[in-house]
Amino acid sequence: MMEQIGLERLTGLIAFARSASLGSYTAAARALSVSPSAVSKSVQRLEQQLGLSLFTRTTRSLTLTPEGRDLHERALRLLQQAEEIEQAAMAARAEPAGTLKVTAPLPIGVHLLAPALPRFRERHPKLAVDLRLGDRVADIIDEGIDVAIRVGDLADSRLISRRLAPHRLSAFASPGYLARRGVPRHPDELVDHDCVNFRYQSSGLALRWPFRIGERVVEIIPNAGITVDVSDAVAATLAAGGGIGISPTYIAAPYVERRELVPVLADFAVDRFAVTALWPESRRGSPNVRAFLAFLDDVFPSPAPWDACLAAP
Repeated sequence: MMEQIGLERLTGLIAFARSASLGSYTAAARALSVSPSAVSKSVQRLEQQLGLSLFTRTTRSLTLTPEGRDLHERALRLLQQAEEIEQAAMAARAEPAGTLKVTAPLPIGVHLLAPALPRFRERHPKLAVDLRLGDRVADIIDEGIDVAIRVGDLADSRLISRRLAPHRLSAFASPGYLARRGVPRHPDELVDHDCVNFRYQSSGLALRWPFRIGERVVEIIPNAGITVDVSDAVAATLAAGGGIGISPTYIAAPYVERRELVPVLADFAVDRFAVTALWPESRRGSPNVRAFLAFLDDVFPSPAPWDACLAAP
């Protein structure tokens, strides 16, 4: 008679699979909403039970052993089957309930999603939202994410996607700065101005400023006197008179309404990418995902109201 798998061993397999996919106990703990020490102990117990070494450990990373690689593939199949069982059960009920895991870039989460979540919870009080923000691109399948909001190129064929809104970038500056230094009429004139730029935390690269000139989109990296790695800090620096900078319109719009910023070179503004929702094929029938996708239509109306800031005088 085949021995039944114990709860402790199953917990260890889950901890092992997440750690192997994400490369660290800390990342696995974040995905599983437990402590790193709990993940580490679960994996160690699994290794003792199996009599195998699954990881080669260093102070900075985890590397799978040959035995670990084979077990990882099998563990992922087990988790996928367990997830399919869960999704089938969720689809069988009509009312959204449980926990919905959502990931999004930090500025979109702070400015658009987070302020709207209380309304979503009023509609679906039995559904809790676990919102994870940052510029790290999560592996939606491996990390058990239900819905991801992303900006930019989308290359994962395992996912279903829906376009939510354009991601429009434009230049802005404070009225006081423009009164002192003048208003540029063409991107070429930015060389005569103080500039504030954004640097990506994930790559360390500076933002290339896109402008539509005629039929072409031209990208420049200005000689910036101030560079910051958070989008909100760019807008705050500009409002304080720091110079000219590029910002997504949904961040700049409240500043424009308060007359702390005005659009510059608006005729050259570019819809750089689209804001897109993605979710796994396995979540297609989930009432939780369906409810959240329907709600996103309210969060991202068309036309996007924040793009109206480009029409400000």
